[in-house]
Amino acid sequence: MRKGRRAAAAAAVLAAVGSLALAAPAASAAGAATAATTTCPAGWGSLPEQSTADVAPHSLTDIRTGQHDCYDRIVFDVGSGTAPLSYSVAYVDAFRQDPSGAVIPVSGGAILDIHVGATAYDPETGGATYPGRPGKALPGVDLTGYRTFRDTKFGSSFEGVTQVGLGVRARLPFRVLTLPGHLVVDVAHTW
Repeated sequence: MRKGRRAAAAAAVLAAVGSLALAAPAASAAGAATAATTTCPAGWGSLPEQSTADVAPHSLTDIRTGQHDCYDRIVFDVGSGTAPLSYSVAYVDAFRQDPSGAVIPVSGGAILDIHVGATAYDPETGGATYPGRPGKALPGVDLTGYRTFRDTKFGSSFEGVTQVGLGVRARLPFRVLTLPGHLVVDVAHTW
C-alpha cells in the first residue's frame, strides 16, 4: 500500500514537471516574444523548505543551471538511484560555511543557503566526485544574462551533506523538486 502511494506521488511529480528539460536554456528569441503571454506557476513561497529523508548514500556529480521564462533553475545531480534525498533550502542573512561558521561572501540582494544530502567526494576513497572548492564559484556555472541568479559559492561537503550559496536578485519565491538522481531549485523572476 505504501509503495503504491509513493509510486503515485512520484508519477504526480513527474507529470507536474512534464517535459521540462532539467536546466535547459529557455526558448530562443521566438520564445521570448511569447514570454509575455506565458502563465507562470503560482503558490511558491520564500519560507524554508526541507526534507529529512533517511540519509542514503548519494554522491554529488554535477551542479548546473538554466534559464526559463518564469524562473531560473539550479540542478544538483546526485547520481542514479531512487533512495530519498534530504535537503534544506532557506534564505539567510549571511552564507556561513559548515562546520566552521566562516562567512563566505555571495553577491546579490538575497542569499539561498542550499544543503543537499549528498557528498562531493567518494566516502570510501576520499576522491572528489564534484570539484567544488570552499568559498569559490561553482565550476562550470556561468550566470551571465540570468534574470534572477547573481552568484554561486561552494560552501562545503561535510558529514554527508554538500552546501552551496546561491545569490539572487531579491528575496523571491522558490520551489524545490526532488526527482530520481536530482534536486531542483527554481527561483521565480517575480512575485
